[in-house]
Amino acid sequence: MTRHQVEETRPLLQRPERSIIRTPLPWDQFWIILFLQLSDPLAIQTLAPFIPQLVRDIGVTHGDESQVGHYAGILQSSYYMAQALTVLHWSQLSDHIGRKPLILTALFAIAVSTFSFGLSKTFVGLVASRVICGAFNGSNGVVKSIVMDITDATNLPKAYNYMPLPWMIGNVFGPLVGGSLSQPADRFPEIFGRSELLKTYPYLLPCAVPAIFASVAWLITYSRLKESVSANTPLWELIKGWLLPQSYGKPFTQIESSHARFSSDWEANFEEVPSKPLPLRAVLTPRVLAMAANCSTMALLHIAFTSILPVFYATPIELGGLSLDPPRIGAILAVSGLASGASQLFFFSRLHDRFGAGAIHTVGVCAGAPIIILFPVINVLARAHGMGLAVWFSVGIQLMLMSSLVMCYSCLALYVSAAAPNRASLGTTNGIAQLLIAGGRVIGPALAASIFSYSMQEGHDAWLIYYFLMAITFLAVGTSLLLPRDPSLWEDRQ
Repeated sequence: MTRHQVEETRPLLQRPERSIIRTPLPWDQFWIILFLQLSDPLAIQTLAPFIPQLVRDIGVTHGDESQVGHYAGILQSSYYMAQALTVLHWSQLSDHIGRKPLILTALFAIAVSTFSFGLSKTFVGLVASRVICGAFNGSNGVVKSIVMDITDATNLPKAYNYMPLPWMIGNVFGPLVGGSLSQPADRFPEIFGRSELLKTYPYLLPCAVPAIFASVAWLITYSRLKESVSANTPLWELIKGWLLPQSYGKPFTQIESSHARFSSDWEANFEEVPSKPLPLRAVLTPRVLAMAANCSTMALLHIAFTSILPVFYATPIELGGLSLDPPRIGAILAVSGLASGASQLFFFSRLHDRFGAGAIHTVGVCAGAPIIILFPVINVLARAHGMGLAVWFSVGIQLMLMSSLVMCYSCLALYVSAAAPNRASLGTTNGIAQLLIAGGRVIGPALAASIFSYSMQEGHDAWLIYYFLMAITFLAVGTSLLLPRDPSLWEDRQ
């Protein structure tokens, strides 16, 4: 028996302990990544508080209150549909031509499309703006690939301990901006009452905030961000390779043979794999598929909750909601973002060291059950006692449980890095994860909001939406069992 075989058969708890030297985070680049991460939550959360009212204002529901959730869900799903169709292509392209050019292109498109949303007066225009924003925001997965490029196994968990910070900031300030700055001529007549532009386009001002931020992020990226991919292929050469594959078959054949040697040599180290991106089929290993299944179900569960929340808050109490206005909805969503980000920032690293990523992820998706149960409980309390202390206490408990669900994203990011067949294919592997996450986000808002609207109509089962959410929760819990208790177990078997 060889020395390597002895090490493989030795129980994990009996392995000799090694002192681990942790690599410091490269803060000169990492702060830029954190700054760039703000664009996604701002582009989404700024719009969330006023979308139900916007749907009413443009007249697409023709006064039918039960259809507000349906059209609000279409707006959200259109964004994620476009993101799902482009995220894998962005990630694959970034492995070849580099990360920075794609991020610059995406930030410019996000700024233009967000301004366009604020200027739209028809439902078709709103959908078109969200589709453009989602298509280019598919490059958000490229930003996550940069994190994996500039870190290693010793500091990646620490990096993902900070990654929720921009999401916390965006989830706090986005709803506050959207809720407080919508319809500014009516809400602040002494400041904006004379502006005919803001009277004509009452939602332009909150949309301008994420658009201006994306413009600032473009300038910082252009001047300060360094390219993290060393071997770049000229875009024109790549296009010719796609158009004339017979002339460019040799490089891909070499990559396929490199992957075959990698798979047959069980003892090869991760760093010794040739640093070329593998073809998509070679990346779809059982580990990647298990990780992708969890990304999809987790995203579906989380986006179903977050898309229902503002609609639930805006729906009249007698129809199953809480009858809240956009400023109050924005404040609640801001508190939710603050709680989720703070719990991630202060507790995730400690919980990860104590229990591992697998346990945190499983507990997080299991929290979906009490979150669902609290929806009808909150409405029953509002019907019986009005908007009193019992209602707000129940809302607070629900938001706290949502924090444990958000931690699942950081856990899955660790599995993405561990599942990658080689380091040069991190972008493609992360693209697959982002594709499945976007896919779940496509289905979730439209389906959940439509079922919510359907269940509110007279003669239909009011609990139908909660049955749907509970089924998604059970699916997410089931797929979580496919993951090992710790991502390092996958890396040990590379």
